[in-house]
Amino acid sequence: MKGSRAAIRYAKAILEMAHGAGNAAQVNGDMALIAKTIKDNKELQDFIASPNVKAEMKESALKEIFADSQNITQGLFRLLQENKRFGILGQVAEQYAVQFDELNGREDAFVTTAVPLSAALEAKVLARAKTLSDKELVLKNIVDPSIIGGFILKVGDRQYNASVAHSLTALKRELSN
Repeated sequence: MKGSRAAIRYAKAILEMAHGAGNAAQVNGDMALIAKTIKDNKELQDFIASPNVKAEMKESALKEIFADSQNITQGLFRLLQENKRFGILGQVAEQYAVQFDELNGREDAFVTTAVPLSAALEAKVLARAKTLSDKELVLKNIVDPSIIGGFILKVGDRQYNASVAHSLTALKRELSN
């Protein structure tokens, strides 16, 4: 999910604070838990987004739900409450992970295939992906049967499309001209 500019700014600010305090990794764990909890719980999404629930009540509930979180994470709840921005908490948590990975030289590589990758094929794709980036890559497999076969590799803003569907579309375009 792409984050709003505000979510990116909040995530960068929280990362700076956590990095300065020496607990960026622990806050990253908090943010991963927050992102997953919000994503998996429709009731929590509705609660956070509700204009009928006071911001103070949202802050209090989140501090109780995530009671074991770091002080910096608790501070984020307070900051979002003060600025009436609880609606972007999930995006902030997701953007924190992106910023944290960037700080540590990691990047996600997305490979879309028609069927799940085997371990051997995953190693080959990861080797190909490493030619596109000098960062440590984390390979994430997306299964999409509509590509028919082959794969689509996306690393950062670069994309390598070796799918059968892409080849068929290119051939169709060529034959229709």
